Amino acid sequence: MPALKSIINRSTSHRVVQYSSAPELNLFAAGGAAETTSCWANLPQELLREVLVRIEESESSWPPRKNVVACAGVCRSWRHITKDLVKVPELSGKITFPISVKQPGPREQLLQCFIKRCRSTQTYRLYLSLNNALTEDGKFLLAARKCRRPTCTDYIISLDTDDMSKGSNTYAGKLRSNFLGTKFTVFDGQPPHAGAKMTKSYSSRLVNLKQVSPRVPTGNYPVANISYELNVLGSRGPRRMHCIMDAIPAAAIEPGGVAPTQTEFYHHSADFFPSLLFFRSKSNRVERVESFQSGPLSSQREGALVLRNKAPRWHEQLQCWCLNFHGRVTVASVKNFQLVASQENGPAGPEHENIILQFGKVGKDLFTMDYRYPISAFQAFAICLSSPTPK
Repeated sequence: MPALKSIINRSTSHRVVQYSSAPELNLFAAGGAAETTSCWANLPQELLREVLVRIEESESSWPPRKNVVACAGVCRSWRHITKDLVKVPELSGKITFPISVKQPGPREQLLQCFIKRCRSTQTYRLYLSLNNALTEDGKFLLAARKCRRPTCTDYIISLDTDDMSKGSNTYAGKLRSNFLGTKFTVFDGQPPHAGAKMTKSYSSRLVNLKQVSPRVPTGNYPVANISYELNVLGSRGPRRMHCIMDAIPAAAIEPGGVAPTQTEFYHHSADFFPSLLFFRSKSNRVERVESFQSGPLSSQREGALVLRNKAPRWHEQLQCWCLNFHGRVTVASVKNFQLVASQENGPAGPEHENIILQFGKVGKDLFTMDYRYPISAFQAFAICLSSPTPK
């Protein structure tokens, strides 16, 4: 098996981006003709599937999991089998391909990540934690750059830490705040579900100028609205936070509920084979998601999931407000929060007690971010970016 992995890495080195650099967006850059004539495409399907099953099961965490991504870049037949074997994070609890950051997190536990802030460049980087320790060792997922404007502030979110422009193929979306920093809107760079409406703005027109394939309009699609209660000098107690997840139905948190799941990136360039649904999952759950996407909630805000911050408790001995982060937060800060489902979604049940997102400070420029179903890493990252903004 180690010899096979070595061969895979050598055969795909010119097509797969290295683990430590930008996400693996160039899996298909070699062209279809080279794939069909590859010697690896002639392996018996039964043998090939058995080999890929063993690799997928053995490489369960990063950095070894890059071998699974490498298998998907060998040739078309390897790619088809790999995409069938790799399940979405909701079912597997693993992040494998770049599209995973746009898919809901695991149902059973929080997926642990951390955020590093660079004050000099006004940038933030999201990493997947590789162990339970509060260290800076992680797998890069997303990056954001803060852009101040006269009446608002934008955070441009990208899949590439070196290319955070709105017209890039790596543009994932953005977070926009009002002048006071108390209201925010999260925009996705591509439709979160069927029937999603794109907002008209200069940035969306700029993106569309570079679009080659007219199949899907790429731009800014509002997926969440975040609001903070204005609290001057802390006179009203702990900070209060309210999130409306426009792209997620309230029923998603109920037993058997389903959240929309993006299955592919719609690139602006035809070189990225937009007709291939490389990241599509074959699970029954995704089929149910597709049925929701065509439903009435696809174009309505009514019935959207509402999240609120979990109210802290006053600690008499410490004389401060406290939340239990189970060791994931070490520095007290007003910016720390935990989000749970609001009672506005319906009668309170056990699902309303589950922490969906928690964010907290562990160093001067280091924060932890843990999230779970029904929100994605992209949505969680955008929500967390709103917390450090001065209010």
